[in-house]
Amino acid sequence: MKLTKYVDLIYDDQHLHPINKDHCSCRLPSNREIKKIISLTKELIFPGYFGKYITKETGSKGQTKRQIQILYKTLSKQIAYGLLYITDGKGVEENKKQADIYTKLYLEAIPLLRETLKTDLEAHFTGDPAAYNHDQIIVSYPGFYAIGIYRMAHVLYEMNIPLLPRMMTEFAHRETGIDINPGATIGQYFMIDHGTGVVIGETAKIGNHVKIYQGVTLGALTTKGGQNLKNVQRHPTIGDNVTIYAGASILGGNTSIGNNVTIGSNAFITESISDNKRVTEKSTETKNQLMYHI
Repeated sequence: MKLTKYVDLIYDDQHLHPINKDHCSCRLPSNREIKKIISLTKELIFPGYFGKYITKETGSKGQTKRQIQILYKTLSKQIAYGLLYITDGKGVEENKKQADIYTKLYLEAIPLLRETLKTDLEAHFTGDPAAYNHDQIIVSYPGFYAIGIYRMAHVLYEMNIPLLPRMMTEFAHRETGIDINPGATIGQYFMIDHGTGVVIGETAKIGNHVKIYQGVTLGALTTKGGQNLKNVQRHPTIGDNVTIYAGASILGGNTSIGNNVTIGSNAFITESISDNKRVTEKSTETKNQLMYHI
């Protein structure tokens, strides 16, 4: 079968109409390797739950050593690719040295990741009567899965590592339908129940003991600011002990939800709510209009 015609057609289009990278024409981090980084980190956080080797929950020093060696090699290389890209292909050796430092900082963060995820695990177990046990949550719950990957990515985000953090959380997004930007700040004992359609924006701030149901958006109000709004608080702040039911949207950087607040399903909120309130949707007599009863 001759394909010369199609080779010429596609090559000519690539050559004449290139989609140029914003920085250097160098290698980008790999989505396949990102998946590997996530898997290895999960195995280190939850020994005995994931991976092809049977390991006790207390871990195996030999297996842990092998996992860390592979994770170090994989992550440092992908970080180096990201740094090389953002520096327009300059300073190869310096980028490798920086990648070594950042990778070791990530490894140092794994015990803290384990402690934080234990609180999230407990929140899922105590918050869901349908949970058979903790093990079921670890191996099967999409909300817990997405939160775990977010917490890994947030470590790298805090180091200002380019590309990798968002690639990690977008992997979780594709797998679960849950979109948590790695820049969001999220406290302990965080739970996402069911999860499909949850969106949490980059500058959102979430306190401790917060429970979110499917279809919730913690988003930004649409503006014309575009890239000028980078590093500006665009997403809401959620206090401690808050429950947000399915389909609710809370928008805007000036919107703050107090402590001990319950937000009802399908609420659309662009103004702050003080502590100890219940916000529910309540129909008015005017057709097709809705108000919110606090």
